Amino acid sequence: MKITTILGSLNKNGSCAHALNIVHDELQKSDNIELVIIDPNDYTLPFPGQSIPNSDENKLQHLLSDVAGIIISTPEYHGSFSSIVKLIIENLGFPSMLAGKPVSLLGVAEGSIGAIKSLEQLRSVCSHVGSIVLPGPVSIPNVHSAFDKDGNCLDGKVEQRLRTLANEMIKYAEKHIVPEHALEEQVRENL
Repeated sequence: MKITTILGSLNKNGSCAHALNIVHDELQKSDNIELVIIDPNDYTLPFPGQSIPNSDENKLQHLLSDVAGIIISTPEYHGSFSSIVKLIIENLGFPSMLAGKPVSLLGVAEGSIGAIKSLEQLRSVCSHVGSIVLPGPVSIPNVHSAFDKDGNCLDGKVEQRLRTLANEMIKYAEKHIVPEHALEEQVRENL
């Protein structure tokens, strides 16, 4: 079963990446999970209406075509989610590759209220394109004090919330995603 994570920042060593690394660690503990990591630094994506030679929107759409779940991370910038997350969503086609798929949200912010505003807006956008936004998004406030310069989490509660986010995605996907062999059996039974 494939679960994809989307890094919502171009900063590979930033707080958003540090938080997502804990999610990756937890997902990789499961033997039946194939982790697909989307780092926006690895893609050339056009803005809507723009044409770029050798752009990667088809590659991105293909990566998400058969995933069981998606975890989207974002830093909070100026009261909203990052523009790179929006650009990724814009390049997922219409209907969106997020449609019908479970999505969990993770936000980081320097402020004391966390990434509440960005997660609310991101939830709205993901719901609008048809994804199933799971409850329990993780918002990390005062993020620069939650991780050290090497990306180690300094707050046990934050780390536990990130691990829980990963495990809740696994539980949802296992419960709601019908494996191909089970789907084939259903088809044979109905013949």
